[in-house]
Formats: sequence, structure tokens, C-alpha cells
Amino acid sequence: MNFDVLIVGGTAGGTAAAMAAAEAGVSVCLIEETDWLGGQLTTQGVCTPDEQQHIETFGGTRRYTEFRNAVRQYYRETYKLSATAQNSSALNPGACWVSRLSYEPKVGAEILRERLRSLVEYGLLQILYRTRAVACILDAETGSRIETVVVRDEDGTEQHLKARYVLDATDLGDLLPLCGAEGTDWTVGAESRAETGEPDAPDAARPDWVQPFTFPFALEWSPETEATNVITPPDDYAELKALQKYHIKHGAITGLFFGRAPWWTYRRVLAKANFDDPRIPNDVAMINTAGNDYYGGNLIGYAPGSPTSGQPQRNEDTAETTMARARRASLGYVYWLQTECPREDPETGAILPGRTGYPEFRLRTDLFDTADGCAIRPYIRESRRIRSLRPILEQEIVVKDFQGGIHRGDNARAAFMPDSVGIGHYALDIHPNGHGEPNAYVATRPFQIPLGALIPVRLDNLLPACKNLGVTHLTNGAYRLHPIEWNIGESAGLLAAYCLRNSVTPREIYAAPTELRAFQQFLLRDGIALHWFIDVPLQHFAFEAVQTLAALSLPLANPTDLLFRPDDLISSQEWQTWRGVAPAGAPAVFSGTRAEAALALLSILLKDSL
Repeated sequence: MNFDVLIVGGTAGGTAAAMAAAEAGVSVCLIEETDWLGGQLTTQGVCTPDEQQHIETFGGTRRYTEFRNAVRQYYRETYKLSATAQNSSALNPGACWVSRLSYEPKVGAEILRERLRSLVEYGLLQILYRTRAVACILDAETGSRIETVVVRDEDGTEQHLKARYVLDATDLGDLLPLCGAEGTDWTVGAESRAETGEPDAPDAARPDWVQPFTFPFALEWSPETEATNVITPPDDYAELKALQKYHIKHGAITGLFFGRAPWWTYRRVLAKANFDDPRIPNDVAMINTAGNDYYGGNLIGYAPGSPTSGQPQRNEDTAETTMARARRASLGYVYWLQTECPREDPETGAILPGRTGYPEFRLRTDLFDTADGCAIRPYIRESRRIRSLRPILEQEIVVKDFQGGIHRGDNARAAFMPDSVGIGHYALDIHPNGHGEPNAYVATRPFQIPLGALIPVRLDNLLPACKNLGVTHLTNGAYRLHPIEWNIGESAGLLAAYCLRNSVTPREIYAAPTELRAFQQFLLRDGIALHWFIDVPLQHFAFEAVQTLAALSLPLANPTDLLFRPDDLISSQEWQTWRGVAPAGAPAVFSGTRAEAALALLSILLKDSL
């Protein structure tokens, strides 16, 4: 079977890549191990997307924004909402506080499947469910090009898939060990400070420092079924409780139900108060906290270092064994919540002496239709990562490092990346992994996704489309979240399509400024922002113009805010600076707004390039 683009993994990034590449007119095959698309948005149960404060108006791609709008439309059309929810232009079905949007995972999966349906019907996209990659065959001459990917379905049937570009959109970078060598082509865990220059990297590389994975589960507040809610604990519950140290408060969480940031409403997906519908009689929350982060091992090859040497050792457990124990750890958390969790006073938050357990919590197995109620797949925070032409470093994005050293300081944006193919923003968030690495959470500035981080140093036709781009262990902590992963996948899909349509390679685009500018125009016209100007959204008439001028390193804004100020009149001095990037056809004087000036200058630049 031959395709232009093969995407391995139906994650958030993989699904976005498939959408983008197929809509660009190339033939695409997408393989996915489950029956659902969406990864962390759906199968992994993180259906309260971790986003940034401007997401309602800026910072998401066009396709990501369409997905968010479709979620809200589903709840408006399917349920009778309360008066307050009906009048909300930014409906958040669960009224959770970690995100401006929440939904049931099945809803997200159906929206994504429906979104791709027409592409399948038109023959632009083929999706192979319950299928995974098991081998890569490289070209015999150079060994730097993937000629064939061998895939296997759940019945054991294998197929050989050929594609001109192969995108690894798996959560763990599953293709990387099949087509490259660790250290040369990809890495895992934390790099050393000597390698990256990052102030918070460890003295020596720690391949065992991988962020923990989690099996989320859904709980309903159901006092009416209290007598039958309590589950049977796992056989190894005592051991798991000691390992996990089950608890409630962590990070910003102030109490179970009490305070500014309660545990219960953290990732609530359905808030009864938003509905006037008997089908939603109670609150339902998705539980994905430090209590069920799994501390007993990871999935990409390393166990904690031995107590004497401190050196990482290979993990002897299989991935299946590790995941099974992690599922039991989450079920152990359910049992602990129902039977042993200290009860708090609902008025003061004080712990009530001698009162333990919340049998009112009911495990909802129907949200995933799994036998145990846990998510279909674990929520993966960290992947194997490509060795890229342009790695992204901690000091380029953080306001201050862990010790308080200033990096971006009062700058409104992260370090400027002229080869930007997208944008994102989230804190640098490191969960403690049980291997000795402490928790870390430091602010970053709104950042960009550089093209160089999508290009492997050696492999010619492989592109990362998930969390496996050229980030470090530290910067992965900021680039791993939903809209950013989506943007990575979408840009990778469009990169493959653009290269095929224009007979260029990613390396040629990266190396030639004219090719880079042309590819960036392609992205802008497809609804992907490359620079942070929150007052010039995708639908603004000057969006493409402002974004294009920003790529030319023009000083378009104050360095201490994210505004372009499109309606302000442009000064004579500003115009003289701007017109310096244009050919001789730019007028010496311009009267109008800054947005109008940007549009006029873009028209001159485009005319000159024809």
C-alpha cells in the first residue's frame, strides 16, 4: 500500500496532522492502536485541555478552534442547559478551573471521527484502527530514509506500508527505536547540563528521569448510590498505597471540595449546575492528579537507579506489566478516596477527626467503556525525542529558572524564532517521577515552535508530529500540552504536504530564507499563527500581514506586552523602519493605521516575489 504521507498514531498531533495533510490534497494513511482518535484529548482522559489564557481569541490554530467550537455546539444541541449556561458564549460544560473547556471523552472522539469522515469518503485519507507499527525498513544505500513501515493489526495480520513521508505521532516516539539509534537519532530522559547548557539540567544525563504517566478515571458524586459505590480494592492495594502515598493536596489544589482551587472541580467534565436535564443528575469529574500519577516505573525502558550507584538500569518489566500495575494504582486511589481519604468540613475545609472516606464517589465505567473504568490509554507526558537540527532550550522560554536566575524576565515573549511554524504557551511543568527528580513548575513566556525542531539530524523523510520533536526533557514540560501538540502535528502534516507539492525537502526549506518565507505564508493562509500578537486574531484582515512582517524581525510591538495595536496610527518613524524591508516601490510616506500599513507593505512584498 502506497501513500504520500503515513502517520503512525492517532494522537491529538496525529489526528491534526491527518486533517491538515489530507485537506492539502495529498494521500494519507493514519494508523491507530485503539478505536478512538485524539490521544490525550480522548483516549487518555485529559478532556479538560491544558491551554493558555488567550485561547478563546488567540493562540489556537483554525482547526483546533473548530474542534473547541464543535464541543460546545454538541452540548448545546444534545442537552437542555441551565439558563446561565445557555447565556454563556464560552460554555464550559464541567465548569472546571484548570481549563476553559471540558467534555466527556466519547464526545471528543466522535467529533474527531466525524471531522475526518469526509476525507475518508473522498479517498484522501485511510484510517487503520487497532493497528500498530512493528518495524521500519530503511533504504539500503544510505540508511537515512524510511522505505517501508510494517504494521500489525490485533489479529496479527501484517501489512507493508510505503510513504514518501512518515510522521511519528505516537505518544512515546514508538518509531524512533525502529528506525534510528539512541543517542544518535533520538534521546530519552534528562540531558546533562554540559550537553544543553540549561541551568536546571542535571550534572549527568539521567535517562530514567521521565515524567510519570497516569491512568485517569471518572467519578460521579452520587450519594443516592452510596451503599453500592465502594469498589473491591486491588489485591496489591497495601503495596500500591505505600508506593503512591495517596493524597489530595498538590500544587495549586487547596482541598477536596474547599478553597479557591478544589480537587473536585479541578478537572470536572460535567457540572450539574450547567444542565437542566435529567440525564445529568450529578457532577462528574475526571481524576488526573498527583494521587494517580504512577511512580513505579515508566514505559520507555528505564527503571530507577540502584540505591548504591545511582545509575539508571534497564526496566525488566514489560510495558504491559507496568501499565497493568499503573491501572491498579488508579483503582487503588478510587478505593482510598471511598474509604480512607480524610473527610473535610465543607464550610472550613478543616479535617474532621475520625471521619474518613467518601463512599458518595461512584466510579463511572461508561465514560471509556473499559472493564475497570480507567482511561483506554495512559496519559503520557513525555516521549522519546528526535535529535533535531534546532533543539529548544529552557533558557529560551522561562521567565526565571528553578533557582531564580532571570532569563526572559520582563520580555513578553520567549526568544524569537525566525523559523517559527506555530506557537504555544504553558508553564514548564515537571511532575515528580519516583526516580528522584523533584517537582518543578516555573513560568514561561509565550513561545514559538521552530521548524528546526521538526527536522531530524539524520533521517530524511521522518517528521515528529507529537511530543517527540526536538525539545529537551525540560522544555518538553512546556511543549507537551494539548493545543501545542495539536499545532506540532498540524504543522508537520502541512510540512509534508508542502514538500510534496513543491518538490522541496524540509532541510531545503530550513536552509533557504526564501523557501522558509514561502512555507510560512502557506501556514498562515491555512490558519496557523507564527508569532504572538493577541489583538490581531486569525480572522483579522491584517493577520497575514502582521505575521509576515514579524517573521522579518521588524520591531512591531513593545517588548513587554503581546499587543500589535492595529488601530493606532502609524508614526512616520515606524513607517520608515518598516519600509526598509520592502523593495524600492514602497512609498516614502504612509498615512493610516498600523494594520493598514502592514497590509500595504505585505502587498508590495508579495508583488515583488511574483
